[in-house]
This record gives sequence, C-alpha cells and structure tokens, in this order.
Amino acid sequence: MVTPWWRDRRVVPWLVQGVVGLLVLLLIAFLLGNLVRNLTAAGLLLSWRWLGQPAGFDIGESLLPFNAELPYWRGLLAGLGNTLRAVISGLIGATVLGTLAGMANFSSNGLLRRLVRLYVEVVRNIPLLLQLVFWYFVVFLSLPNGTAALQLPGVVLAKSGLYLGDPQLVNGVWQAPLRLTVEFSALLTGLVVYSGAYIAEVVRGGIASVPRGQWEAASSLGLGWWASLRHVVLPQALRVIVPGLNTQYISLAKNSSLAVAVGYADLYAVAETTLNQTGRAVEVVILLLGAYLVLDLLISAVMNGLNQLVQIRER
Repeated sequence: MVTPWWRDRRVVPWLVQGVVGLLVLLLIAFLLGNLVRNLTAAGLLLSWRWLGQPAGFDIGESLLPFNAELPYWRGLLAGLGNTLRAVISGLIGATVLGTLAGMANFSSNGLLRRLVRLYVEVVRNIPLLLQLVFWYFVVFLSLPNGTAALQLPGVVLAKSGLYLGDPQLVNGVWQAPLRLTVEFSALLTGLVVYSGAYIAEVVRGGIASVPRGQWEAASSLGLGWWASLRHVVLPQALRVIVPGLNTQYISLAKNSSLAVAVGYADLYAVAETTLNQTGRAVEVVILLLGAYLVLDLLISAVMNGLNQLVQIRER
C-alpha cells in the first residue's frame, strides 16, 4: 500500500520547513519593501558614499591610526578595533576572575566562601551601567597624579591612566612602555568584575554537578583539594561549564557597547558620532547590527567547537 504524501514522515517535515521558510522570506521582503518606500518618501534612499568622506572628528585613543582627515569607514574600523580590544581583554580577565571565584565556593575556608558569595550577590544585582560610572568617576578619576600616584613594582595607577612596565616620572608626567587610559581601564574593570560574577556561578554550578564520589576518590589517592579540583573535578565539570560560558561571553561582547558612558571610543561611540554628523541613521544602524552579530556568531562558533571537544564520548 502506497502512503499518501501528506502522511509520509519523510516528506511532511521538509514541506513544513519549506512553508515556514517561504513565510519568513515574504515577511523579510515586506519589511524591506516598506523600509525602501518610507525612505524614498523621506528622500533618504540608502547610500554608502558617505563612508568615503572625511570624518572631521578625532578619536581619543585607537589601536589603528586615525585622524579627522581620514574617511568615516576608517573611523568605524578604528572603533571596531577598540571594541575588539575591550572584548578580548574582558573575556580573558572575566574568565580568570570568574573561575577563581567559582572554585573558591568549594574551599574549606569559610571566610573565603562568604566573601565570594557576597561579591557574586552584590555585583549581579547592580546594573552594569552604574558600575561603570562608579569605576570611572568615583575610583579612577579620583586618583592622584604625579608623585602622589599609587605606585607598585612595575605599575603606577594615576588619574592620567594605568602605566605598566617600567614607569618613570618625567617633568611631572608619568611615562611607561604600556599605558592604559582611565576610560579603557574603567570599562575593562567594570566588564571583568560584572561578567566575572556571572561566570563564577557558571563554574560553581559545573563543579557542583560532579558527583561527590569523585572528590572522595581523588582524596583516597592522596590528592589535596587543589590537585583534586584541577586534575579530577574540573575536567569533568567543563562539559557543563562551557555552554554557560558561551552565553556570558556573548553578553560581555554586547555589554561593551556601554563604553560610551565612560568616554571610551568603541564602535558604538564612533557610530553615534558618525550618525550625528551624517544623518544616515539606517546605514549606521545596519553596520552596528552587522558588526555585533558577526562578533557574537564568532564567539558562539568558537565556544560550540570547544563544547564538542570537552564532551564525554562513550566507547
């Protein structure tokens, strides 16, 4: 007996997906058509020629050389470089802080456990924007300059920035091989402290998912707390930790757009200045959406690949 096509389990799923895909394409076509009609009525057809015009503004700090005579696309590229700088540095710092805080939840030191819980609960319940404002205005901008700056071996923390390497005071001004501005330092500190609190919970949950018997087995082999955690428990917890890290990493990348609150010239800040000068709101928003979408997809792809590596494979 021949099965009718509408009851064939091999055909129906493909048919449903095809219909849904067609509806999505029709919706996108409708929205794009509506956008084009509205822009045409307002005399603002999409144009990208403005990207080649001189920007007319400077960027306070940039990894890529930029000045007011260079075109807008160079300014946006410089802003993207600053965003990547903040995101990559933030991912590294938040991962280290969050991992240490998550592991500290299982320490035998009761005071350390309570301090970590206090850190997590306080930081997670304060909006990131307020934390960035606190680090920038209350902490970094209140630091002294000159000889009164906070001086540590190889490190000087002053109102003019964070100096690393071999800081030297020359004519009342600190100089060093590596200098981080207070804007970047405040942004990085805020991102690391805020995201680190969430990552600490992810790590804590991953470690808690490992059966208690694994701790006991490691202890019976003569391993201490740190050795048991590093060699036995943590490798097993990674399969639970990595998916949660993916979410937090993507959130950190998106939260970096709050850099405008502390005056750091990231992609969003440069795009906002560009929009104000050119009036090309739709084009600028499209560029912003595309940049953050690609960045988040790259993070997700890397973490998905890492997730496949840490999964336990049955033999």
